[in-house]
Amino acid sequence: MDPKALMKQMLDFNKTAFEKTFNALVVMQDQSEKMFNLWMEQNKFFPEEGRKAMTDWIKSYKKGRDEFKAKMDEGYRRLEEFFAGTGK
Repeated sequence: MDPKALMKQMLDFNKTAFEKTFNALVVMQDQSEKMFNLWMEQNKFFPEEGRKAMTDWIKSYKKGRDEFKAKMDEGYRRLEEFFAGTGK
């Protein structure tokens, strides 16, 4: 078998595994966020400063998660171009 074709298959498998794992992580984090927000709404003794800190933290990790995904997608795109023969 052609080494580039073998590497392309490995890349496709790795990309699929990453996508599925990442999507499972997103679902888990989103569900945890919903549960935490529900808890904050029901717990009137939670200070407003704490609510703001947690909201900021949630925004921060979502931004980081999105940036990480974009970088991984770019890396996979470059590798796919290389193995397709269009890369440098």
